[in-house]
This record gives sequence, structure tokens and C-alpha cells, in this order.
Amino acid sequence: MTRGLLKVHNNKKKKLKKKIKTGNTYAAQVLPLSAQMELQMAEKESERQKKRIAAEHRRKKQEDQKRSLTPEPVEGRRHIDIQTELYLEDLTDKVQEAAVETQTDPMLDRPPTPKFVPSKSGKDAECQIEDGDLFDFDFEVQPILEVMVGKTLEQAVLEVMQEEELETLRQQQLEFEQRRKEEMVETQRLEAAEQRKYEEKERRKKQEQNRLRKEKVIKEKLAARVFSKQFLQNLEGKVFGKLEDEGWFYDSVEREVETAFMPWLFDAVDTQLEAMQKTRSLVDQLVKLSLEKATAQDSIE
Repeated sequence: MTRGLLKVHNNKKKKLKKKIKTGNTYAAQVLPLSAQMELQMAEKESERQKKRIAAEHRRKKQEDQKRSLTPEPVEGRRHIDIQTELYLEDLTDKVQEAAVETQTDPMLDRPPTPKFVPSKSGKDAECQIEDGDLFDFDFEVQPILEVMVGKTLEQAVLEVMQEEELETLRQQQLEFEQRRKEEMVETQRLEAAEQRKYEEKERRKKQEQNRLRKEKVIKEKLAARVFSKQFLQNLEGKVFGKLEDEGWFYDSVEREVETAFMPWLFDAVDTQLEAMQKTRSLVDQLVKLSLEKATAQDSIE
């Protein structure tokens, strides 16, 4: 029984201590570094707030004490306590007392009513229980203590293994990050080298294309020059002969007669013929009219 009392007393002490946390640790969460820093900053801010409030209280208390102090009286005067309430009251150190007597009637007080006790029903029975008949603390608590200690040790081992596993995971994560950075740097170096090779290849291709294009232009120029030489060997005689056949080389007088005189002559002849035709038509009309008039007179006579 003494062990149970000591255990309860120790549990109460643990609960009263702020640094000891109780409860289930199966669902313990590992806070990240940023959350821990925020929690520490919040705790520091609350501590600073408490210190600031306490300092404000102390300052107000000091101000009240300074304000309540009365300066020393001047020479020839003294301080006395006076009442400042609205209604004055006579204050004395001795409490007023007065003796008062009374006479009661010669009548006895009614006795108190006894409590109601119901009548018994059934049969009374009893038994004697000796020490150790029902519960032996040392014997009964031993398996419970073994289970509790075993569970505590198991939980502690699990927490230690969990912490070691978390540390291992953290180390593996750091190694993975370092390896990933190294691979990224190597990848960037290979990409830069491949980019340089590609740019050099493209530059060489452009140079080769320019060379082939220049070579093609030179070949075309040479072929055009050879063809032009072969074509221009008898070109002058052929051109003059063709121009002469087509009539580009002519006599100026003959050309002027053909282009200027002959058209004018044809126009003049056409004009003359038109005038002659009009004259003949007028003469024919006059003759016709005169014949009609003569015929009309003959018929009248």
C-alpha cells in the first residue's frame, strides 16, 4: 500500500513539473526546423510580453507609492489624520458596550423530532475477512509493474529506434541532395559541352555550305563565260545579216517616200475622187429634176 501511495505522489509531482510531459508518444510529430524556429520566436515574444507587463505594473506601483508619500511638515506644524468622507463619524479605539436583560416565559422548549429510521427487512449476516484474504499489494502489483516497465522500456526503445531512423533518413536525404547537386553540375557540364559541339558543328556546316555555294557560283560564271565566248564569236555577222533581212538597214529617201509621200498622195487622190463623185451625183440629180419638169409640162399640154 505504501508503494501505491508513493507512486501516486510521484505522478502528482511529475504532473506539476512543467518540463515533464506526459501522455502517448505514439503519435509524436517531428516538427520541421522552420516550425521549431517559429515556436521559439513565439515563446520569446510571450516572455517579452510578460516582462513588459510586469515592468509596467512595477512602474505603476512605484508611481502610486511616490504619489502617496506626503512631504515633511514645515517648522511649527504637524500632520494629523482627518476624515474626508461626506458624513463625519466619531472614531474611537474602544468598542462601545451595553448590558441588556430579558425575561423568558416559564415554558420548556419542544424537544427535537427524532430522525426517521425505517424498520429492517430480511436477515442480517456477517463474515470475517483476515489480512491477505482479498488483496496482496506486493503480489498483485508485480505483474502490473512488470507490464508497465516492459511497455515503458519497449516504448523508449521504439522512440530511440525512431530517432535513429529519422537521423539515418536525414543523413540519406543530405547525401541524396549532395549527390543530386553533383549530378546536376555534371549534367550542366555535359550539356554545355554538347552545346559547344553542336554550335561548332553548325558553324562548320555553314562554312561548308558557303564554300559549296561560292564554288557553284564560280562554276556557273565560268560556264557562262565559255558559253558567251562561243556565242559571241560570229554574233556580229549574224546580227547584221538578220537586221538586213528584216529591213532595218534602208534608204532614207525611199523610206520617206514610202512613209510620208505615198500616204499623202493616197489621201489626196481619195479626196479628189470623193469631190468628183459628189459633183457627178449633183449633176445626175439636176438632170433628173429637169427631165421630171419637162415630162410634167408635156403631160399638162
